[in-house]
This record gives sequence, structure tokens and C-alpha cells, in this order.
Amino acid sequence: MLIVFILAAAIPSLVYLLRHAGQPAQASQGPALIKTAATALLALGGLVAGAPWLVVAGLALGALGDYALARPGDRAFLAGMVAFGLGHLAYAAAFWTGHPGPWWAVALVLALVGSTEGWLAPRVPPALALPVRVYIGLIAMMGVAALCQPAGPVLAGVAMFLASDTLLAWEKFVARAPVRAVSWAVWALYWGGQALILWGAMGGLS
Repeated sequence: MLIVFILAAAIPSLVYLLRHAGQPAQASQGPALIKTAATALLALGGLVAGAPWLVVAGLALGALGDYALARPGDRAFLAGMVAFGLGHLAYAAAFWTGHPGPWWAVALVLALVGSTEGWLAPRVPPALALPVRVYIGLIAMMGVAALCQPAGPVLAGVAMFLASDTLLAWEKFVARAPVRAVSWAVWALYWGGQALILWGAMGGLS
């Protein structure tokens, strides 16, 4: 049953990738609804298939974040960050067992997050500085918590999610304009990562 929902979700995901990724946020609802459907169908599939409820919550919050980020304006961007931040918390709670490792992997996640103080923080507008730092902290929590899980789809999905967020931050605050190839990579990594997290969670979390 889950594979049916993943395949169904892949349709709006591919439509969004080919038609809307890399385009500035629009006032029209169409692109936002297509983008939202791609993740909402994953959440629905997880709910029907009996995925861990925290993973379903993370996917549902991701769908809300997708809708917000597809809308124009800083208020929509902040709403999207809140939704995704709560989604990261849900994922972190689902993944955490108290035993992350290996140490070098934890160090790598923290180094990636810490590097944003050099290349990202100076370019973030003052009004967004605190929300962005809080969001980065939540990403770090999710990344470290995911290291409690064995190598497999969940860990790969989280790695793709982190890569997607890193590229998105570069595009928005460093490039300051959509870059088509980067936007394609952001969406492919993000949606693929979410699908892998769901698929892996169905096999059981540690």
C-alpha cells in the first residue's frame, strides 16, 4: 500500500520539478498546491500504512512548510521555517535513542552546521537572523538524532534533507535569486529524502 502512495506522490513531485522549481514564488495557488501535494501524499501514505506517528507528523509539517515557501513574501518564508523547524523536532524525537555515533559523523554534522556562521549568517537580513539561527539549530538536532539510526534509508534521507536545506540557504541568502540547477537539486534532494525517511521508518526505527 505504501508504494502506491509514494508513486502517487512522485507525480506532483515531478510536475513541480519540471515546471516550477527555480521559478520565483508566485501569487497563484497552482504551484503551491502541486508542491504541497507531493509531500502531503507521503504523509497520508505513512498514516495509512502505520508509520511511526512522529514521522507522519514530520511529513505533514513538511507539507505545510512546502505550501508556505511556495508563497511570496518574508511572512510566508517565516511560516515555512516554523513548519519545517517543528518537523525537524518531530524527526529528532523519532530518531533519538541516546546513542548517536560514530563520533566523527556527529562532528561532521556539527561542522557543517557551524560553517553557516561563516558563509551564511553575515548575509542573512537582521530581521531573519534569529529565526535562521534557531532553524539551523533544529536541523543540527535532527542530524545528530538521525545518527542514532543504523545505516540505511532513514540516514540517507536525512543526509539528503540536510544537503537540500544547505543548498536552499545558499540560493536564498548568497545567490539571492533562483538558480535553476540548484533549485532542481534542492527539490530532488528534499523530496527524495522525505520519501527515504518514510520508507526506512516503515522498516522500524531503533
